[in-house]
Amino acid sequence: MNREDIEFKGEGGVTLRGWFYPAKNTSGPAPVVVLAHGLSAVKEMHLDDYAVVFAEAGLNALVYDHQNFGDSDGTPRQEVDPVLQYRDFRNAITYATTRPEADASNVGIWGSSFSGGHVLMVASIDKRVKAVVSQVPFISGSRMLSRSIRPDFIPHSRAALQGDRLNQFTGGEPAMLPVVTPDPMAQAVMPATEAYEWFSKTSADRAPNWKNEMTARSLELASEYEPGSYISRIAPTPLLMIVAASDTVTPFELALDAYEEAREPKQIIVIQGGHFDAYTGSGFDECSAAARDHFVKHLHV
Repeated sequence: MNREDIEFKGEGGVTLRGWFYPAKNTSGPAPVVVLAHGLSAVKEMHLDDYAVVFAEAGLNALVYDHQNFGDSDGTPRQEVDPVLQYRDFRNAITYATTRPEADASNVGIWGSSFSGGHVLMVASIDKRVKAVVSQVPFISGSRMLSRSIRPDFIPHSRAALQGDRLNQFTGGEPAMLPVVTPDPMAQAVMPATEAYEWFSKTSADRAPNWKNEMTARSLELASEYEPGSYISRIAPTPLLMIVAASDTVTPFELALDAYEEAREPKQIIVIQGGHFDAYTGSGFDECSAAARDHFVKHLHV
Protein backbone atom coordinates (compact mmCIF):
# COMPACT_ATOMS: atom_id res chain seq x y z
CA MET A 1 0.00 0.00 0.00
CA ASN A 2 1.18 3.52 -0.78
CA ARG A 3 2.26 5.55 2.19
CA GLU A 4 3.92 8.93 2.60
CA ASP A 5 6.84 9.76 4.86
CA ILE A 6 5.78 12.70 7.03
CA GLU A 7 7.14 15.02 9.68
CA PHE A 8 5.53 17.60 11.95
CA LYS A 9 6.34 19.59 15.06
CA GLY A 10 5.82 18.12 18.51
CA GLU A 11 6.17 19.64 21.98
CA GLY A 12 9.08 22.06 22.25
CA GLY A 13 9.34 22.29 18.47
CA VAL A 14 10.86 18.81 18.23
CA THR A 15 10.40 17.20 14.81
CA LEU A 16 8.35 13.99 14.88
CA ARG A 17 8.42 11.60 11.92
CA GLY A 18 6.13 8.89 10.70
CA TRP A 19 3.90 7.70 7.88
CA PHE A 20 0.57 8.74 6.41
CA TYR A 21 -1.62 6.05 4.84
CA PRO A 22 -4.38 7.49 2.63
CA ALA A 23 -7.83 5.98 2.85
CA LYS A 24 -8.71 3.65 0.00
CA ASN A 25 -11.80 3.86 -2.18
CA THR A 26 -12.77 7.37 -1.12
CA SER A 27 -13.66 10.34 -3.31
CA GLY A 28 -13.29 13.13 -0.75
CA PRO A 29 -11.96 13.86 2.73
CA ALA A 30 -12.20 10.77 4.96
CA PRO A 31 -11.88 10.19 8.71
CA VAL A 32 -8.36 9.92 10.11
CA VAL A 33 -6.97 7.69 12.86
CA VAL A 34 -3.78 8.63 14.73
CA LEU A 35 -1.61 5.76 16.05
CA ALA A 36 1.49 5.61 18.24
CA HIS A 37 3.29 2.78 20.02
CA GLY A 38 4.04 1.74 23.58
CA LEU A 39 7.03 1.83 25.91
CA SER A 40 10.25 2.15 23.87
CA ALA A 41 8.62 0.61 20.77
CA VAL A 42 8.92 2.15 17.29
CA LYS A 43 6.41 2.36 14.48
CA GLU A 44 7.94 -0.52 12.49
CA MET A 45 6.81 -2.88 15.25
CA HIS A 46 3.50 -3.75 13.53
CA LEU A 47 1.86 -0.32 13.58
CA ASP A 48 2.08 -0.39 9.79
CA ASP A 49 -0.07 -3.53 9.84
CA TYR A 50 -2.80 -1.76 11.81
CA ALA A 51 -2.59 1.30 9.56
CA VAL A 52 -3.10 -0.84 6.46
CA VAL A 53 -6.23 -2.45 7.94
CA PHE A 54 -7.67 0.97 8.72
CA ALA A 55 -6.76 2.45 5.31
CA GLU A 56 -8.37 -0.45 3.47
CA ALA A 57 -11.58 0.27 5.41
CA GLY A 58 -11.71 3.86 4.14
CA LEU A 59 -9.86 5.51 7.03
CA ASN A 60 -6.78 7.67 6.72
CA ALA A 61 -4.10 6.53 9.17
CA LEU A 62 -1.25 8.56 10.64
CA VAL A 63 1.55 6.68 12.42
CA TYR A 64 4.53 8.31 14.14
CA ASP A 65 7.42 7.70 16.55
CA HIS A 66 7.44 9.35 19.97
CA GLN A 67 9.96 12.04 20.85
CA ASN A 68 13.42 10.59 21.62
CA PHE A 69 12.67 7.31 19.81
CA GLY A 70 12.98 5.84 16.35
CA ASP A 71 12.99 8.32 13.47
CA SER A 72 11.78 11.25 15.58
CA ASP A 73 14.12 13.85 17.06
CA GLY A 74 14.43 14.72 20.72
CA THR A 75 16.81 14.32 23.62
CA PRO A 76 17.68 12.65 25.90
CA ARG A 77 17.49 9.74 23.49
CA GLN A 78 15.54 6.74 24.75
CA GLU A 79 13.74 8.72 27.45
CA VAL A 80 10.02 8.19 28.00
CA ASP A 81 8.22 11.30 29.22
CA PRO A 82 4.51 10.45 29.35
CA VAL A 83 3.40 14.08 29.52
CA LEU A 84 5.32 14.98 26.37
CA GLN A 85 4.01 11.85 24.67
CA TYR A 86 0.33 12.46 25.28
CA ARG A 87 0.73 16.11 24.34
CA ASP A 88 2.39 15.01 21.11
CA PHE A 89 -0.66 12.83 20.43
CA ARG A 90 -2.60 16.09 20.38
CA ASN A 91 0.00 17.68 18.09
CA ALA A 92 -0.35 14.69 15.76
CA ILE A 93 -4.11 15.22 15.72
CA THR A 94 -3.59 18.86 14.78
CA TYR A 95 -1.25 17.91 11.97
CA ALA A 96 -3.65 15.22 10.75
CA THR A 97 -6.52 17.70 10.53
CA THR A 98 -4.46 19.93 8.22
CA ARG A 99 -4.14 17.17 5.64
CA PRO A 100 -6.44 17.73 2.65
CA GLU A 101 -7.30 14.01 2.67
CA ALA A 102 -8.63 14.19 6.24
CA ASP A 103 -12.08 15.06 7.51
CA ALA A 104 -11.13 17.18 10.53
CA SER A 105 -14.49 16.54 12.18
CA ASN A 106 -13.91 12.76 12.26
CA VAL A 107 -10.73 11.95 14.21
CA GLY A 108 -10.01 8.65 15.96
CA ILE A 109 -7.06 7.69 18.14
CA TRP A 110 -5.54 4.25 18.73
CA GLY A 111 -2.98 3.36 21.37
CA SER A 112 -1.47 0.14 22.66
CA SER A 113 0.29 -0.64 25.94
CA PHE A 114 1.84 2.61 27.24
CA SER A 115 0.12 4.60 24.48
CA GLY A 116 -3.08 2.76 25.39
CA GLY A 117 -2.88 4.95 28.49
CA HIS A 118 -2.11 8.05 26.42
CA VAL A 119 -5.29 7.72 24.38
CA LEU A 120 -7.37 7.56 27.56
CA MET A 121 -5.82 10.86 28.62
CA VAL A 122 -6.18 12.49 25.22
CA ALA A 123 -9.77 11.38 24.63
CA SER A 124 -10.75 12.73 28.04
CA ILE A 125 -9.38 16.23 27.40
CA ASP A 126 -9.43 16.69 23.61
CA LYS A 127 -12.95 16.60 22.24
CA ARG A 128 -11.75 16.70 18.65
CA VAL A 129 -11.48 12.94 19.22
CA LYS A 130 -14.67 11.19 18.12
CA ALA A 131 -13.65 7.55 18.82
CA VAL A 132 -10.87 5.91 20.83
CA VAL A 133 -9.37 2.42 20.99
CA SER A 134 -7.20 1.56 24.00
CA GLN A 135 -5.44 -1.79 23.58
CA VAL A 136 -3.77 -3.72 26.46
CA PRO A 137 -3.47 -0.33 28.20
CA PHE A 138 -1.10 1.02 30.82
CA ILE A 139 -3.43 2.24 33.58
CA SER A 140 -1.51 3.30 36.68
CA GLY A 141 2.16 4.03 37.24
CA SER A 142 1.98 3.72 40.99
CA ARG A 143 0.17 0.37 40.87
CA MET A 144 2.53 -0.94 38.21
CA LEU A 145 5.55 0.03 40.35
CA SER A 146 4.23 -1.92 43.31
CA ARG A 147 3.66 -4.97 41.07
CA SER A 148 6.93 -4.89 39.15
CA ILE A 149 9.37 -4.24 42.00
CA ARG A 150 9.57 -6.28 45.18
CA PRO A 151 8.58 -4.14 48.18
CA ASP A 152 12.00 -4.58 49.82
CA PHE A 153 13.68 -3.40 46.58
CA ILE A 154 11.67 -0.18 46.25
CA PRO A 155 13.84 1.90 48.66
CA HIS A 156 16.97 0.82 46.76
CA SER A 157 15.33 1.67 43.43
CA ARG A 158 14.29 5.10 44.68
CA ALA A 159 17.80 5.77 45.99
CA ALA A 160 19.26 4.81 42.60
CA LEU A 161 16.89 7.19 40.81
CA GLN A 162 17.73 9.99 43.20
CA GLY A 163 21.42 9.37 42.56
CA ASP A 164 20.82 9.52 38.81
CA ARG A 165 18.92 12.80 39.22
CA LEU A 166 21.86 14.32 41.12
CA ASN A 167 24.33 13.00 38.54
CA GLN A 168 22.41 14.63 35.68
CA PHE A 169 21.99 17.86 37.66
CA THR A 170 25.78 18.13 37.91
CA GLY A 171 26.26 17.48 34.19
CA GLY A 172 26.49 13.70 34.03
CA GLU A 173 24.96 11.45 31.41
CA PRO A 174 21.64 9.75 32.23
CA ALA A 175 21.80 6.23 33.61
CA MET A 176 20.42 3.63 31.22
CA LEU A 177 18.52 0.38 31.75
CA PRO A 178 17.84 -2.45 29.32
CA VAL A 179 14.23 -2.59 28.20
CA VAL A 180 14.22 -6.40 28.20
CA THR A 181 16.58 -9.14 29.32
CA PRO A 182 16.86 -12.91 28.72
CA ASP A 183 17.20 -13.39 32.50
CA PRO A 184 13.82 -12.71 34.15
CA MET A 185 15.62 -12.11 37.45
CA ALA A 186 17.92 -9.43 36.01
CA GLN A 187 17.17 -5.72 36.15
CA ALA A 188 15.20 -4.45 33.16
CA VAL A 189 12.24 -2.21 32.45
CA MET A 190 10.18 -5.24 31.35
CA PRO A 191 11.80 -8.35 32.84
CA ALA A 192 9.10 -10.75 31.58
CA THR A 193 10.28 -13.53 29.27
CA GLU A 194 7.49 -12.83 26.79
CA ALA A 195 8.69 -9.21 26.50
CA TYR A 196 12.27 -10.31 25.73
CA GLU A 197 11.09 -12.78 23.11
CA TRP A 198 8.79 -10.30 21.36
CA PHE A 199 11.15 -7.34 21.30
CA SER A 200 14.11 -9.49 20.24
CA LYS A 201 12.26 -11.17 17.38
CA THR A 202 10.38 -8.10 16.19
CA SER A 203 13.44 -5.84 16.20
CA ALA A 204 15.48 -8.45 14.31
CA ASP A 205 12.74 -9.10 11.75
CA ARG A 206 11.45 -5.60 11.03
CA ALA A 207 12.69 -2.83 13.36
CA PRO A 208 16.50 -2.58 13.36
CA ASN A 209 16.29 0.99 14.69
CA TRP A 210 14.77 -0.19 18.01
CA LYS A 211 17.25 0.00 20.87
CA ASN A 212 17.22 -2.18 23.96
CA GLU A 213 17.74 0.67 26.38
CA MET A 214 15.81 3.37 28.19
CA THR A 215 16.86 6.07 30.62
CA ALA A 216 16.43 5.09 34.24
CA ARG A 217 14.54 8.35 34.72
CA SER A 218 11.87 6.99 32.40
CA LEU A 219 10.81 4.60 35.17
CA GLU A 220 10.41 7.47 37.60
CA LEU A 221 8.37 9.46 35.10
CA ALA A 222 6.19 6.44 34.29
CA SER A 223 5.58 5.77 37.98
CA GLU A 224 4.01 9.24 38.27
CA TYR A 225 1.61 8.65 35.38
CA GLU A 226 -2.04 7.79 36.13
CA PRO A 227 -3.98 7.83 32.84
CA GLY A 228 -6.67 5.52 34.21
CA SER A 229 -7.77 8.25 36.60
CA TYR A 230 -9.15 10.20 33.62
CA ILE A 231 -11.23 7.43 32.10
CA SER A 232 -14.60 8.59 33.46
CA ARG A 233 -14.17 11.86 31.52
CA ILE A 234 -13.97 10.25 28.08
CA ALA A 235 -17.74 9.99 27.60
CA PRO A 236 -19.59 10.75 25.42
CA THR A 237 -16.69 9.81 23.12
CA PRO A 238 -17.12 6.08 22.31
CA LEU A 239 -14.43 3.92 23.93
CA LEU A 240 -13.29 0.44 22.91
CA MET A 241 -10.91 -1.26 25.33
CA ILE A 242 -9.12 -4.44 24.27
CA VAL A 243 -7.65 -6.56 27.08
CA ALA A 244 -5.54 -9.74 26.95
CA ALA A 245 -6.64 -12.43 29.40
CA SER A 246 -3.08 -13.52 30.24
CA ASP A 247 -1.43 -10.09 30.19
CA THR A 248 1.36 -9.84 32.76
CA VAL A 249 3.03 -6.74 31.30
CA THR A 250 0.07 -4.39 31.79
CA PRO A 251 -2.04 -6.56 34.12
CA PHE A 252 -5.55 -7.03 32.80
CA GLU A 253 -7.07 -6.58 36.29
CA LEU A 254 -6.03 -2.93 36.27
CA ALA A 255 -7.64 -2.44 32.87
CA LEU A 256 -10.84 -4.12 34.03
CA ASP A 257 -10.98 -1.92 37.12
CA ALA A 258 -10.53 1.17 34.97
CA TYR A 259 -13.15 0.03 32.48
CA GLU A 260 -15.71 -0.16 35.29
CA GLU A 261 -15.09 3.55 35.92
CA ALA A 262 -15.68 4.50 32.28
CA ARG A 263 -19.09 5.79 31.26
CA GLU A 264 -21.17 4.83 28.26
CA PRO A 265 -20.78 4.46 25.36
CA LYS A 266 -18.12 1.85 25.96
CA GLN A 267 -17.22 -1.66 24.86
CA ILE A 268 -14.65 -4.18 26.06
CA ILE A 269 -13.17 -7.17 24.24
CA VAL A 270 -11.05 -9.80 26.00
CA ILE A 271 -8.67 -11.71 23.73
CA GLN A 272 -6.92 -14.92 24.66
CA GLY A 273 -3.17 -14.83 25.15
CA GLY A 274 -0.65 -12.39 26.52
CA HIS A 275 0.29 -8.77 26.05
CA PHE A 276 2.11 -9.17 22.73
CA ASP A 277 -0.40 -11.48 21.05
CA ALA A 278 -2.26 -8.38 19.87
CA TYR A 279 0.42 -7.70 17.25
CA THR A 280 0.65 -10.93 15.28
CA GLY A 281 -1.34 -13.96 14.15
CA SER A 282 -4.93 -14.50 15.19
CA GLY A 283 -4.61 -11.97 18.00
CA PHE A 284 -3.76 -9.25 15.50
CA ASP A 285 -6.63 -10.32 13.25
CA GLU A 286 -9.10 -10.09 16.14
CA CYS A 287 -7.78 -6.80 17.55
CA SER A 288 -7.38 -4.99 14.23
CA ALA A 289 -10.85 -6.04 13.06
CA ALA A 290 -12.44 -4.88 16.32
CA ALA A 291 -10.63 -1.53 16.17
CA ARG A 292 -11.49 -1.10 12.48
CA ASP A 293 -15.17 -1.80 13.10
CA HIS A 294 -15.24 0.63 16.06
CA PHE A 295 -13.78 3.42 13.98
CA VAL A 296 -15.96 2.70 10.94
CA LYS A 297 -19.07 2.78 13.12
CA HIS A 298 -18.30 5.92 15.08
CA LEU A 299 -16.39 7.96 12.49
CA HIS A 300 -19.12 7.58 9.89
CA VAL A 301 -17.07 6.19 7.04
